[in-house]
Amino acid sequence: MIEQLLRTPLTELTGVRHPVVQTGMGWVSGPRLVSGTANAGGLGILASATMTFAELEAAIVEVKGRTDQPFGVNLRADAADAPDRCRLLVEHGVKVASFALAPKPELIAMLKENGVVVMPSIGAAKHAVKVASWGADAVMVQGGEGGGHTGPVPTTLLLPSVLDALRGAGSEIPVVAAGGFFDGRGLAAALSYGAAGVGMGTRFLLTSDSAVPDAVKRLYLERGLTDTVVTAKVDGMPHRMLRTDLVAELEETGTLRRLAPTVRRTLEFKRDSGMGWLALARDGRSMRRAQGRTLGQMALAANTPTMLKAGLVEGDTSAGVLASGQVVGLIDDLPSCEDLIDRIVTGAAAELRRAASYVG
Repeated sequence: MIEQLLRTPLTELTGVRHPVVQTGMGWVSGPRLVSGTANAGGLGILASATMTFAELEAAIVEVKGRTDQPFGVNLRADAADAPDRCRLLVEHGVKVASFALAPKPELIAMLKENGVVVMPSIGAAKHAVKVASWGADAVMVQGGEGGGHTGPVPTTLLLPSVLDALRGAGSEIPVVAAGGFFDGRGLAAALSYGAAGVGMGTRFLLTSDSAVPDAVKRLYLERGLTDTVVTAKVDGMPHRMLRTDLVAELEETGTLRRLAPTVRRTLEFKRDSGMGWLALARDGRSMRRAQGRTLGQMALAANTPTMLKAGLVEGDTSAGVLASGQVVGLIDDLPSCEDLIDRIVTGAAAELRRAASYVG
């Protein structure tokens, strides 16, 4: 395990040794991967959106049993029980709360008052300025190359626009860059732009510490740079995933033909999550208000957890979807989290020293 080679505002804020974040991927970022990342000196983020409240508490306790290093939990800000989950993080001394959508100012204040670092993910400069004004401690910026829900702007354009907007608003909060990162060159580039670290999803999914089935990992490793696709046919929002026969079928299938599978998967998600119909309805209303989704898009969204679980947990690629960043085409091995972070950080330090030799 290497010493700390890079000290950034992110490492200072969170107490981790290296400015590398393992993002909160549903069904992937469980206790084993999170603790593996934390023990290697990075910031592991536990994905809670696919967990019941009891499962989340059990997962936090398991991570704490595996590591004494800082880690985080990713939360849905629009979930009906978001305040309860935030209080759970405070109770267990979790260091970082990350959010896919911006939490309300009062929720940010409660977390900050109890020593929890708040780091929402954002996809536009104006959103970064807004959450900074609400008190967020840091933001994660994901460009269009990233896996899962993504936007149309690449990281190389989105990142500087966010940095400039924050500086223009007088904010110096750390920015974590995500989307397209997998090695030391990427970390060095992000730091050179002005970011305080990088977030990676697909690269951590493809490690030996990831609980994704080996057969599914091999499928990822066989893919090239053009083997991902962004589609809204899975849950109504742009979603980058591996190009598979199932995704191709979804792309070609009309709304009426998708109706029966949508209802079936909604029932499966209700059973797996332990949520009642009232809780599902409350979450649906929150999602509609927060994200502006139509009723049809919300029905599709209920598919997503079940379809991701089929592929990433059960290994059934014929019935599941596989979220992936474009970077999958550049990955060809399955290192441990420790080996991965060590080589990324040492590679970044070497690249920064090389670049510094050009000055003067």
